[in-house]
Order: sequence, then C-alpha cells, then structure tokens
Amino acid sequence: MEFAVSERLNKIFGRKQTDFVRRIIRLALDEDGQDLTSNGIFDSHDMAYGKLIARQDTFVVGLVLIPAILEELGIREPEKLYALKAAEGSYLKDNEIAAEFEMHTALLLKAERIILNFITRLSGIANSTKLYLKELEGTGVRLLDTRKTLPGHRYLDKYAVRAAGAENHRMSLEDMLMIKNNHVDAAGSITQAVEKLRREYGANCPPIIVECRDKAEVLEAVRVVPQRILLDNMDIAALSENLPLIPENIEAEISGGVNLKTIRSLALSSKERPADFISVGSITHSAPIADFSLRVNRLK
Repeated sequence: MEFAVSERLNKIFGRKQTDFVRRIIRLALDEDGQDLTSNGIFDSHDMAYGKLIARQDTFVVGLVLIPAILEELGIREPEKLYALKAAEGSYLKDNEIAAEFEMHTALLLKAERIILNFITRLSGIANSTKLYLKELEGTGVRLLDTRKTLPGHRYLDKYAVRAAGAENHRMSLEDMLMIKNNHVDAAGSITQAVEKLRREYGANCPPIIVECRDKAEVLEAVRVVPQRILLDNMDIAALSENLPLIPENIEAEISGGVNLKTIRSLALSSKERPADFISVGSITHSAPIADFSLRVNRLK
C-alpha cells in the first residue's frame, strides 16, 4: 500500500525528501511515456520473471526505491511482486542477483530502465565514496560530499553517499551559512560578513562556515569564531601551516584539489592539528555508473 511504502521511505529520507523523491520517479516515468512496444506485444495475462543482476563487483544502492517505482506505475502492494536478494548498501560480486521480479510483462518492461537508471547511478556514487573512504582509513578525518550533485537528484545522490558510510555536507543553502570567497570580496571582509549574518538572524542564526584562501583570512576567521573554517585549495605546505591556527572549538575542513591520489596526504598534512573533515565533489559529480542489467523471461 502507498502508505506503507511512503512510511518506509520517510524513515530513510524524511517526509519532505520522500515527496521530492516520488516527484523524481514520476518525472522519470513521464519522460518515458507509454511503452507502445510492450503494450502492443503483451496483454494483461502475460507474466514475466525478471532478475536484477550486477555486471561487475559493486556495492548496490537504490533497492529501496523499487516499491515506489512500481507503485507509481499503478501497482498496489508492489512488494508482493519482487524479492530482494541483497541488502541495501551490500557488496555484490559480478553476476550476483540483487532482486527478482514476477509480474505482468508490460509493466516490468516499463519499469526496467527506470529501476536501472536509479540503481546504476546511486551504486556508482557508493562505489566512488568507498574508494575515498578507504584512502582515509586511520586518519580520523571524516569524508563529506558537496552540493555538486545532479540537479533534482541531490537527496538521492547524498543518500548514496550516506549508504556508503560517508557524511553529508549541507543539503541546501538553508542548512548552514557558508561564507565563500565571493561573499567576502563583495562584503568587504570576513568579519563584516559574519557580523551581518549574526545581526540578520540573531538567536536563530544557523551554523556559519567561513572559506579561507590564506593565513590572513584564517586568522581573521578564528577571531570571529564560526562553527567551521574551510581551507580552500591549499597544498600540503599551506595546510600544515594553517590547520594548527584553528582551535579545537572550531571545526576544520579541507576542500579543493582533492582526488584519490591526494586525499590521504592532504588528510595527514598536520599531525599537530588534523582536519575534522575533507569534502570531495567528485564522489557525486563524476562517479562512473555501476553496471547492472535486468533480464526478463516469459513465465509459462
């Protein structure tokens, strides 16, 4: 039933995000339109068996969306029509089955590409995230994503990051007040920007992050005591100099110029004062999709 499916999604995403995810699923189905090919070949009595199969070694994320996709196709009690063979976020070997389906052929073929589009993208993000997490093992630095997500898919992209074991940076511009270089240059200084925000929002002021380009900006940011100082596009030498300037009561984040080859050395740039976080945009904006297929056979 729709209520049960939505309640399960609410536990994962929250009510607002669940509504957003459902709209994305409906949009995906609307993009495809009617499946004239399948509708012209199969009638309502034709039934099919389908297997969702990993075509590489991969983590699998997005299985939680299957009942909502089927439900948006008009199927009541969709969970009676499929069975999961893998847990969300689990690791599959090449040719392992993630889910099985038994349902009307035309509906399964209509759902096929939508299911694959979501699962291949989200699983790819999870794979990318896991690679970066492995490089950070033993450093104590926590991996964050960014807002560099596919427009409209942010809640899902960031869900895949969480499912892989990393953490989300701010979900939207409303979650934290992030003073970036352009804000500083337009406002006149870090101090002026921070003071204006605190006057504007008063006791309800969200947490403030200040992005810093050099030592002078770090020292100025420390004086106004934001929630976090973000060290932007600094090399190892600059990080080793600037991280110790940030007291423990202010979080420290490394961002910019981070890739699989550099992330560990950047995270270890200061033993005296390690960073709390390191943020990486490529885990969402450049993640290769994971390879899955959905094989469909006629049921006799």
